Amino acid sequence: MATLLTAADDILRRAPWTTRSARSGPAIVRLAACLAAFALWYGGVMGAFRGLTGQDQWLRQVAYSAVKVPLLLSGAFVIGLPSFFVLSTLVGVRRDFAESLRALIAAQAGLAIALAALSPLTLLWYASSTQYDLALVFNGVMFAAASMAAQYLLRQYYRPLIARDPRHRKLLIAWAAIYILVAVQLAWLLRPFIGSPHADVQFLRPEAWDNAYVKVAKIVWQALGL
Repeated sequence: MATLLTAADDILRRAPWTTRSARSGPAIVRLAACLAAFALWYGGVMGAFRGLTGQDQWLRQVAYSAVKVPLLLSGAFVIGLPSFFVLSTLVGVRRDFAESLRALIAAQAGLAIALAALSPLTLLWYASSTQYDLALVFNGVMFAAASMAAQYLLRQYYRPLIARDPRHRKLLIAWAAIYILVAVQLAWLLRPFIGSPHADVQFLRPEAWDNAYVKVAKIVWQALGL
């Protein structure tokens, strides 16, 4: 645990081993381990919503959610990466792709760390309310806040690349757009992350392949009572 927390602190402080060391293999393994561990933690907290009845169902939802958040973060990253690689090639900065990749992985680990740091707020919200729709919206806000922190961290990691070639700034914007598009739909596919009191606990919902953007807008609309 101490090693994991030290690695997390290094990632947030942008220690040289994260993106600038010559040994990329061990660095990527450490970054991936941080991503998995902290995402697993927040997933478990996310699934601990107390609207479910029955200890067995509650424990199953906690376990399912703990697995799903690392799948979401890593899946959105892997699916979006080929598009980013093609764009890097078209823009003419393919020679920097290896360095860009490590910066992106470090930012993904930072996203997981930010989520874990926000987990006490999620637990406090769960202790204060049993409304399922509001729990969905609150977790959406937590993911948005963590994503903004990760974007800030990514920009810091990208400073040397942008200083070397300003075209990397446009690629950062492109990556954010690709990642959001993929992550929203993937999150819809992997739901439920929070156990609904009106449905049985299951790993995936039957209507997983619906349009995520339309459905999320309806959930927010209903939760706000509009």
